Amino acid sequence: MNRSFRIARIAAAVILAAGTTHAMAQDKPVELRFAHWLPPTHPLAKTGFEPWAKSVEAASKGSIKVVFFPAQQLGKAPDHYDMARDGIADMTWINPGYQAGRFPMISAGELPFLMSKPGGGSAALDAWYAKYEEAEMKDVRMCLSHVHIGTMHSKKPILDPAEVKGMKIRPSNGTIQAFMTLLGATNVQVSAPESRDALEKGVADAITFPWHSIITFGIDKVVKHHNDQRLYASTFNWVMNKSWYDKLGPAQKKVIDDHCNNEWAGKVGAAWGDDEDSGQQKLEAKGGHTIHKLTPAQHKAWRDAAQPLYTSWIEAAGKAGHDGKAALEALRAELKKQGALNE
Repeated sequence: MNRSFRIARIAAAVILAAGTTHAMAQDKPVELRFAHWLPPTHPLAKTGFEPWAKSVEAASKGSIKVVFFPAQQLGKAPDHYDMARDGIADMTWINPGYQAGRFPMISAGELPFLMSKPGGGSAALDAWYAKYEEAEMKDVRMCLSHVHIGTMHSKKPILDPAEVKGMKIRPSNGTIQAFMTLLGATNVQVSAPESRDALEKGVADAITFPWHSIITFGIDKVVKHHNDQRLYASTFNWVMNKSWYDKLGPAQKKVIDDHCNNEWAGKVGAAWGDDEDSGQQKLEAKGGHTIHKLTPAQHKAWRDAAQPLYTSWIEAAGKAGHDGKAALEALRAELKKQGALNE
């Protein structure tokens, strides 16, 4: 490459950068109303939502201002998908498992004992779901997908799946609801913010939840027994109102696109997952809590009991027009690639 050509390339790059900066400066300032149902002090708010928002604001040179509406301010937890669809909020954080059966493909991520790591699991789920999201969540624009991983927390020890029979369980999502029904339990359908009250009043005996959120929501005051296993994962999506996105300037759209990608999915999942996992040690340090280390035979009993859920998911995927067996194998392959397959 001769010197004059190098100079020309440098000049072109400078012009392009200047043009991008100018375009950003010309973008009309917009507000991104981001709704979720967590308390503003929740670990995900601090490790996921807020860093993402600050990065968006910095990359947009302040032309996109993110304003949070936490703690169900704009609507109940199960309503957040429809809130984004209808423009009640510009972006929402949804748990599709709160509406069992509505989003069959993403519920593959809820299958028990499938994922071992929340960061890698989030990156894998996000990459895998890209094939299905446009059709399954056609009312909104997808930003990213991620997971948390949790276990069983209860008022009395539950070491074997047979012990669930006759109990009242607050499940984390539709798949775990089906699992508890399979085991003979009664499901108590309340959102995360309402869970402590249900347990305190005896409406529920146990809950499937991530470790640190047990403390964040004050549930540690009610349940004292915790199983040390990767029982389940819950899937989450960040979704946008289509009209809000369409009205952005080109440079603003690029900022959003750069923050709605697989890298951010993995980053959010890992940051939140690490914080959630830290809750186990904090509960042990508190005293008054028993962490139950299950035996290999007990682990196997739980895994065996969950197998019908895999068959049911494959059938549900088939009804949605997909090859469920192939889709599940593809998800397992993504998880293995990310080192997050629970083998």
